[in-house]
Amino acid sequence: MDTTITFRHLDSPDEWTRAFSVMKELRPHLTDADAFSAQMQCQYEEKYRLLAACSADGAILGLAGYRTKTSTLYGRFVYVDDLVVTARLQRGGVGAQLLDKVREIARHAGCAHFVLDTGLHMPLAQRFYFRNGLLAKGMHFVEPLAQTGKESA
Repeated sequence: MDTTITFRHLDSPDEWTRAFSVMKELRPHLTDADAFSAQMQCQYEEKYRLLAACSADGAILGLAGYRTKTSTLYGRFVYVDDLVVTARLQRGGVGAQLLDKVREIARHAGCAHFVLDTGLHMPLAQRFYFRNGLLAKGMHFVEPLAQTGKESA
């Protein structure tokens, strides 16, 4: 396989639909490509960006979904909502390259911090983030307010 990886933002419903099978590896509760594309449209309108790592033939190898935010805790920062690499390419460096690209975007935007959450039940992901320079700074608490059948753990 050619190891050339390019990065590009996916900005249209057709591109989001193409990315569905990769995102589903991270978010298995997603069941429908059209509903996923509609969700991406809503998030896109809220300044969410979806960065794809692509092979030379255009296949999507991984995705990083992120947004720039401002808070009293972090100031201006980039929050990574989603980071996924296809199962067959995990541990091959694609995830680290995606993180580096989003970190570069954050620095270019003048952000003071780079933030993401991962599940307590995901020790491999935690080790990956530590290896890539991120440090655990707190715990994320959640209270479901409505039962839609689409919540993820």
